[in-house]
Amino acid sequence: MIFVNSMSDLFQDGVPLPYISRVVATMQLARWHTYQVLTKRSERMRELLSGALREAAGDDHIWWGVSVEDRKYGLPRIANLQETPAAVRFLSVEPLLEDLGKISLQGISWVIVGGESGPGARPMKESWVLSIREQCTAAGVPFFFKQWGGVRKKAAGRMLRGRTYDGFPRRPENPVLPTRLRLQHALEIEGGLVQLAIA
Repeated sequence: MIFVNSMSDLFQDGVPLPYISRVVATMQLARWHTYQVLTKRSERMRELLSGALREAAGDDHIWWGVSVEDRKYGLPRIANLQETPAAVRFLSVEPLLEDLGKISLQGISWVIVGGESGPGARPMKESWVLSIREQCTAAGVPFFFKQWGGVRKKAAGRMLRGRTYDGFPRRPENPVLPTRLRLQHALEIEGGLVQLAIA
């Protein structure tokens, strides 16, 4: 499992399309890995996966997700994700900052929930987490509870009502390409990068 751009956002407005295309081409080539791509720029992701990156949207080894921290900003991202023609869609409900109420899980393959951590972390209520867990159970969506968070997140742990929740979508098992083919495809991708730099 590879978390793409774990400390940044691939679909941020300043990231040029040719760069995003090369990242996606690399993920498409290395099908023996499972990739998680998480964004807060759900509108741009929807636009690109519906257009220039349409071919990658159907790859079940690339999981496309959005951050859902609250009702104001997070819930609209769910709607954008549901309009994205992706084979695997997931929600990262972390940090969960308020009760989200009833959420639409139609077309969603996975839900991760966690609290904020570090200095100044805002608390997360158990009732908010339980509401999401119950909705996932009702919809048949795998539920993963990552952490309670807080200033000392290790001490708070990840037990919810006496157990851990490690739900996961089915991961595809694709064979690793022979070395010669991997190198050939990597050179093609690298060649495209060189051409972009020259242009």
